[in-house]
Amino acid sequence: MASTKFYGTGRRKSSVARVYLVPGTGKITINKRDIDEYFGLETLKVVVRQPLVATETADKFDVLVNVHGGGFTGQAGAIRHGISRALLEADAEYRPVLKSAGYLTRDPRMKERKKPGLKAARRAPQFSKR
Repeated sequence: MASTKFYGTGRRKSSVARVYLVPGTGKITINKRDIDEYFGLETLKVVVRQPLVATETADKFDVLVNVHGGGFTGQAGAIRHGISRALLEADAEYRPVLKSAGYLTRDPRMKERKKPGLKAARRAPQFSKR
């Protein structure tokens, strides 16, 4: 049974997704809730399904996800990254398709740290002549 479960870790911004692919009918469960219940925006659901659509495996695997940290967009990106990595574990021949689409690349963009003397990362205090 353990050999039929494929795992992938996905990350984006401050979100971390632990993704398990199990042979099934294409049901996506995120934090024990259905994808339609978890994500309100249709674009986020599309983002999550992109690797499955690209490899034509949307109806071959059930996707079980534990995700935490960040907002909805970051979580959707992390889930996409995790699904892509899990698909590679399932079949290494998906690599060229996923790589060319850019789903295997960890998005390096992060929130910039706040600097001393400033109100935010780059936002300076309001200037006043007097």
